[in-house]
Amino acid sequence: MPISQQPFGVTGSGQPVTLYTLSNDSGTSVEIMNYGGIIRSIRTPDRAGKMADIALGFDTLEPYLGRHPFFGALVGRFANRIGKARFSLNGVDIQLAQNNGVNHLHGGVGGFDKKVWQSQPFETGASCGLRLAYTSWDGEENYPGTLNVQVIYTLTGNALAIDYSATTDKATILNLTNHNYFNLAGGGDILNHDIQLFADFFTPIDDTLITTGEIRPVDGSPLDLRQPTPMGAAIDADDPQMGFGGGYDHNFVVRGTPGALRPAARVSEPTTGRVLEVETTQPGVQFYSGNMLPDVLPGKGGQVYTKRTGFCLETQHYPDSPNKPQFPSPILRPGEHYQQTTIFRFDVE
Repeated sequence: MPISQQPFGVTGSGQPVTLYTLSNDSGTSVEIMNYGGIIRSIRTPDRAGKMADIALGFDTLEPYLGRHPFFGALVGRFANRIGKARFSLNGVDIQLAQNNGVNHLHGGVGGFDKKVWQSQPFETGASCGLRLAYTSWDGEENYPGTLNVQVIYTLTGNALAIDYSATTDKATILNLTNHNYFNLAGGGDILNHDIQLFADFFTPIDDTLITTGEIRPVDGSPLDLRQPTPMGAAIDADDPQMGFGGGYDHNFVVRGTPGALRPAARVSEPTTGRVLEVETTQPGVQFYSGNMLPDVLPGKGGQVYTKRTGFCLETQHYPDSPNKPQFPSPILRPGEHYQQTTIFRFDVE
């Protein structure tokens, strides 16, 4: 069956959670739950046809209900960080939760990753998918406006598309992404993965991981990943930008026109031959090399996750863009339609 579903536990407030499995003849399968829109598993073959799960996560619901590194989650209203957890909109100063030191991270204490979404599986021709919907009320996590959000996961062949859309009844800010952690080897560290980013510029950060407002060329820096480069090659380089986050935790300016679907990243793993290609309509992509994963974190199938055992490619608006008018605007106003798409393609070489 292209789509199957099963109960996956109950939240602390008594809401049932369902786990959906999308699959097809390509050999790729994806598990998604209606809690947090979380991708729990992505199974793909290597060059010899051997299957492995290349997404970090947990075997049961309980660890997802507590504090965890946003494994596989839909994050919002605002993905990434907002400096000092505040911004101004239409002349009004808005204070958000300070849940990352003095800053605001991934939508706050009760962000979209902690909500049970309305869910509807579907099949269309050679594709199958899951349609998720959530209404965020005016003032939730202190964000203005009632926001109606829809996220559609669609598996077609070896490609997983994520289509995001939203409308609001009051001006607000919005930045949605998926926070999946990948490991194309299916285990171990990610330092031998080769990464290529289609980005000539990045947005530097300060020692609190907030963007400075500069858009800087990658030339001559450890952040020049325009050619395939092992993730571990410069991850510990003697450079302030690498030291602030303990490795890569930076937003890169995706080459091309925001709003147009275009390549953002390509990652390959030499021992298995697995390849991940990312396309997006978003202006930026955050490359995070798992530097702040715990020293010991029990995961799926008896695995223990540690520092740098997974990487993220979070397509997004630039971090702290509500406070940086020189960055692409994340403001959504009544009558406007938020729409963006990201595609993850899985292949072998």
